[in-house]
This record gives sequence, structure tokens and C-alpha cells, in this order.
Amino acid sequence: MSDSEDMTEFASIVERIERGEVPIKNIERELICPICKELFTHPLILPCQHSICHKCIRELLMLNHEDSFDAGSECSLPGSPRSRVPSPSMERLDRLVRSGSISSPGWRRGSVTPRVTAIPCPGCKHDIDLGERGISMLFRNFTLENIVERYRQAARAAIAIMCNVCKPPQLQEATKSCMDCKASFCNECFKLHHPWSTPKAQHEYVGPTTNFRPKVLMCPEHEMEKVNMYCEVCRRPVCHLCKLGGSHANHKVTSMSSAYKILKEKLAKSIHYLISKEDQVRTQITDLELLVSQTEENGQLAERQANEHFERLFETLQERKSEMLKSIEQSRTRRLDQLKVQVEEYQGMLENSGLVGYAQEVLKETDQSCFVQTAKQLHTRIQRATESLRTFHPASDPCFDEFVLDTSREEMLLKEMCFGGVPDPPLIDLSNSRVYNEASICWRLSDDHLPTDHHMLEYRRLGGPSKSPSQEDSGVWRSTDRVYGASTVVGDLDPDSLYSFRVRSCRNSMFSPHSPEVTFHTPPAPAFGFLFSDKCGFSTDRLILNKRRDTVESVASMAFLLAAERVQTGSYIGLDYIIGDTGISQGRHYWAFKVEPYCYMVKVGVASDSKLLEWFHNPRDTSSPRYDHDSGHDSGSEDACYELSQPFTLLTIGMGKLFIPKTSSSSTANATSGDPGNRVLPMPQRLGVCLDYDACRVFFYDADTMRCLYERQVDCSGTMYPAFGLMGSGKVQLEEFTTAKRLTF
Repeated sequence: MSDSEDMTEFASIVERIERGEVPIKNIERELICPICKELFTHPLILPCQHSICHKCIRELLMLNHEDSFDAGSECSLPGSPRSRVPSPSMERLDRLVRSGSISSPGWRRGSVTPRVTAIPCPGCKHDIDLGERGISMLFRNFTLENIVERYRQAARAAIAIMCNVCKPPQLQEATKSCMDCKASFCNECFKLHHPWSTPKAQHEYVGPTTNFRPKVLMCPEHEMEKVNMYCEVCRRPVCHLCKLGGSHANHKVTSMSSAYKILKEKLAKSIHYLISKEDQVRTQITDLELLVSQTEENGQLAERQANEHFERLFETLQERKSEMLKSIEQSRTRRLDQLKVQVEEYQGMLENSGLVGYAQEVLKETDQSCFVQTAKQLHTRIQRATESLRTFHPASDPCFDEFVLDTSREEMLLKEMCFGGVPDPPLIDLSNSRVYNEASICWRLSDDHLPTDHHMLEYRRLGGPSKSPSQEDSGVWRSTDRVYGASTVVGDLDPDSLYSFRVRSCRNSMFSPHSPEVTFHTPPAPAFGFLFSDKCGFSTDRLILNKRRDTVESVASMAFLLAAERVQTGSYIGLDYIIGDTGISQGRHYWAFKVEPYCYMVKVGVASDSKLLEWFHNPRDTSSPRYDHDSGHDSGSEDACYELSQPFTLLTIGMGKLFIPKTSSSSTANATSGDPGNRVLPMPQRLGVCLDYDACRVFFYDADTMRCLYERQVDCSGTMYPAFGLMGSGKVQLEEFTTAKRLTF
């Protein structure tokens, strides 16, 4: 659509609005005061561009502290907005006044009550300072007032506005209202009071209305001046005195006509956009209504599930209670029976009763054989009773200590139960996570500021070599043990495979949703651990090695600068080499490192022990123009050498670029073409090198994406070492997986 068509469309929308074709009955929610919850009455515009009724602001800006809180005050009357609707902003104002937060400039001199000049806007909740002039600094929102009046007229269309001049019983219905006279007239009265050829004939008249606004908007600071400019900083109309020496002197202003045109076009364009998206809005409303329904259903389901959970807890507690009470009752009955039996036994030891009485009767037996027959058993019983007297022990313990419960821990757990809902999912930190044959995964916790109990990291294999041992488990999520920190390590990952990771948090047995899945590609070989060697050929004049021996930096020393005096033409300065302290004589190995973007030139790769002896035992003289095949220059002789299998391979990096040799079999598109521009790639943030000693091949990777940038044949007749060459300013840092002899975290 062209600009002219856009303007035509905007103009038609404006005309529709001005003609009242937009249904006004549907905008009632925009015409309600946020304090009194009724239609606006003489609305005023706050500096934050929200509107409030004049009477509501006046009640907010109370002059008498006592009147603002007493029951007999004006704002406590039944007809006042404050009594009708308890507003949060009113409560906030009460707290401000009670706490003395309203500053001293708001106090009236000679009064013990504060003059409130700062109010909290009920729309945006920001504190609005009206200054010393208070309400007089605010503009009256005539546009909103007009719309409210049109809404009132639409609401009471059946109720006519009567002429203010006619007298009963000849009272006529008004046909027009004069904005200058501020009165409504019927046709006859209007002609009578606005005769032709008089100044009154020039009065502005509109349809019947009860809302009369001034024809010209006056400046609240300079009451005799009309507003004729618009301040783009404060977003309000101003007069020329405000711009010349007032509070808007240093503000950017524009003419009222220009502001009117721009704002009207913006508003019309916004309305046009909303109207054009009506179908989308209706679809979103339908989606929201569906969400409301789902929220209601899910809320009820959550209530039922919560009730079920607590009912199960109650049932479990009730079962345990019943079991415990039953055990106590059984123990009490058993102990009582034992004690009662013991009481009966001891009562039998008394004279003329029980065992003693029976023994006395047996002694009266005169037949010897009968006496012996009975006395033997009786004597045994008497002996037991005698022994019982000597070592008296109650048959049972009256103490029930074994049934005393210590439920303090359970009570604490119940009190600490948090019903704050499902925790927010954490986010996996890509910048700090690394994946080799082991994966170190870090994540950032959510911002809900509530503690979590633990985390669960899940991972699955998405793809890789078909001969991998875990091919059968490809796509199946596996989970780690509970993690109580913000990182963990996953081991035994397959080489050259794509893995997906996700994590979720748990709080009070409630799991958060899973974090967005992130994928990592494992290297094609296990991580090779080494540090920089500070012995073999290491130049202490131009290379600085840190204490951990995992970072090397190239600098210019005094000896280097003194030797440079002999250099007159050309560039005869050579590379300073440094190698790893561990060599490779079999298998596949991978290591990664970072080259700083500011580096002038760095060469990275592998070299055999024989080539290293040649480099280190025949150092370059800075004054000699002698050339080395691997000097870093892009010459034909060097490319010819790359056609052959060499005992070294070094890739050139410098000035934020990575350079692919001409004869490479790179996987990068167009890398083999003769155009030098196609052989220059942006330097990766992390670079990886993989040496397959048995296959005599070396590979260079973008360590973040595991995309192969370059590969070639290499002569592995001897022991191979990770090799680095630096020229000028440069810095290389090995990664933690590479520097660790044994992968630990």
C-alpha cells in the first residue's frame, strides 16, 4: 500500500471516529475513573498521562490530616468516592501520611496537618508530585470529557435536553447548544439570542449538550496565555512563555499543529492496525477464553488432588493412630493381668490363705505315703515363693515410655511445607557448559527467589555412528541422580554423536517444567590431556607461560627489539613455537583451545618429534632473509609442499580470521577454489583438533558446532605433539578438559 493510500485510509478512519460511527457504548470501561469507579466528572490529566476526576484528586490532596481519617470527614460521607470504593492508592496515601513520608515542603506554615502534594497514581502506581500549585498545574481533559458526555447522551437517548430560555408551560426541546453562551436553545430562542449581523451570530454551536468547555485551552502556569506548542519531553501542551523562560526552556517543543497532525496520524494508524487485526484479536480472545476454562478446570482438579493428598495423609495418620492406641491397650491389658497374677501369688503367702493355708492343711496329714506324695510338689511351690520374697521384681513395668512419640521432626516438615506452586524451570548455560567424552552441564536457576530441593538432568542421544554401543538407546531420555547444585557431569558419552540435554527443578515433590532442550555434539575422539611444555624449545624472551601452563602469550622482549635494528626490508621475523608436554603414538585424540581475536598470527596443529628437532635446533636469525616452508606466507612453494605428506600440519589464524590452504580437502563449501576470499573464514570462538594417528589424518573443527573446517594427510612416522606457533601479539588458552590429565570437576 502506497503512502497516499495509507493517508486516505487514515483520513477515513478519523472521519468515522469524528462522525461517531464507532459504537460508543462499547467503550464504557475507558470512561470510568479508577478511584470513584464512576464516569469521569471534569477529568484532569496527571503528568503520567492518566486521568482522574477533579473531585477525586481534590479529596486525595486533602489539606486537613484529621479530616482525611475521621468518620465525620468529607471523604467518609456516603456520597464521596472514597467511601464508595476502597482504593489501594488511598490506603497507600494513608500510609504515607501516617508514616511521615510526605516531606516537609508539603506542610502548611502554622499548621500541624500536612499539605499533601504527592499522590500515588491509581493507574500506574507511581508517585506523582504536583508541586506547590497542586491541582492548578493540571490540564482539564476536554477530549475525554466530550466522549463521556456523548456516552451519557447515548445512554439517555430517550431523555431530551430542554431549552434553557423557554419558560413553562411553553418549554421546548433544545436543538443546539452554544459553546460561548454555555446554554442550550430551541430554534426560536437561538434565533432570538443570536441575531444576524451581531457578534453573537459568530458563536460556536453544537448539538444539544450539557457539557460546555472553553473554546481555547489556557496555560495553567501562565493563566492569560493560550497553549500553542507541545513539549516532546513532558508530553504536554505549553505556551510560548513556558518555552522562553519557564520550566520548559531547555526542552524540545514543536508547534501545536504539527503535534496535532503527528499524534492524530499515529492514533489513526494504531486504530487502523487494530481494526485490521480484528480476526486475530477474536482468535486470541477465543484462546484466552479457552485458557480461562482450562484454568478453572485445572484449578478444580488441583483442589481435588490436594484434597486427596491430604485425605491420604489423614487416613495414614488415623491408621497409625489406631494401631498405636491398639498396641497401648494390648500392652496395658497384658501388664495388668501379669500384675494381678503376681498379687494373687503374694496374697497366697499370707497365713490362713492361699498357699500357706493349703500347706498348713497338708501338714495335718498322718499317712506317710500320702503326705510324701503331696508334699513334694508343695515344697517346690513354697521354695519358689520364698525365692520370690528374697528377689522381688514386679511382673511388668508400669511405664509406657516405648509408646511416647517424638513427632518434632514431622511437625517441622509439615510446617516447612511450601505451597508456592510449581517452580520455574532453570535454563542451561551454554557459555559455561562443555561436552567431550564427558559433559559438564551448568544451568542458571529461576528468578522466583524460592529455594529448590534438587535438580534432575536428563539427556538423550539423537544421532551418531551406527556402530555405537548405545545406538539401541538412541532417543530414550536418561536421567542423572539428584543434583543439589547448579551443575553436574555426565560420563560415558559416545564420540561423534549429537546429544540433547534438559533439566528441571524439584520443590516439595513438585517438579518444574523441563528447560528448553539444548544440543551438543561430542568430539570424534576422547579428550587428549596435556599442558604447554616449558622445556622443549620454549622461548622465554618472547613467550610468557602462566603458572598452570595452560595459557601462552606472545610479547616483544628487549632482545627482540634490539635484534630488529638489523631488519631493513621485508619481514624476516619467524614464529615462536611451543608444544604440548605429552606426545601421541597411537589412537585417536581430540583437544580444544581458544585463540584471542586480537592475535596477529597464530599457527595451530600437530608436528612430529623429528620436525620439532629441526625447528628448535635451527632457530631463525631475525636478520636473515632465510625462508621456511611454514612461515605463514601464502606462497606457491608452500602450497606445493602441502601436496605431499608432511610430518606436520599447521593451520593459520590471525586478525580474527581463519585461513584454509589452497590444496585442502575441506568440508567447507568453495574452500578449494582459487579465490582467496573463499578460503578466509571467521575465526571460531573455540577451535578443536583431532589427530587419527593410525589413519595418518588430522582434522580441524569449530569446537562449538563440531563442524569440520579442514582435514589433510599427515606423516605419523614418529611421535606427534600438539604444536602452536605465535608471531607478534597473540594468546592461546587450552580448555579445562584438555589441561586435565584426568577429567574431574
